[in-house]
Amino acid sequence: MLRPKIPTMPTPTSCVTPPAVVEPTAIVPAAQTPPPAPVAPAPSRPVVQLTPGTVIALVGGGTAVVLVVGAVLVSLLLAAAITGASVAVCAVVLRSLLASEAKRR
Repeated sequence: MLRPKIPTMPTPTSCVTPPAVVEPTAIVPAAQTPPPAPVAPAPSRPVVQLTPGTVIALVGGGTAVVLVVGAVLVSLLLAAAITGASVAVCAVVLRSLLASEAKRR
């Protein structure tokens, strides 16, 4: 009743050609080229000089980044704590309701 149907292999409809024979070809080495001329070295980068103003700006920017990342992490931790506390309160209320319902019967 529930037997799988196995498909039959289709028969070719046209003339089948045999596979072509690939013959190896001779490898001829190319003529040697002279080595490239030496390239002049690139000029070195200029030295970055930090002035007191740029140091203060870097320290201020770093402090701002640390404060923003810290505030985000603390807010995520606070959200998780509030969620956990609310789930615990809901569990206590449900347990109390189920216990009082069982006492009535």
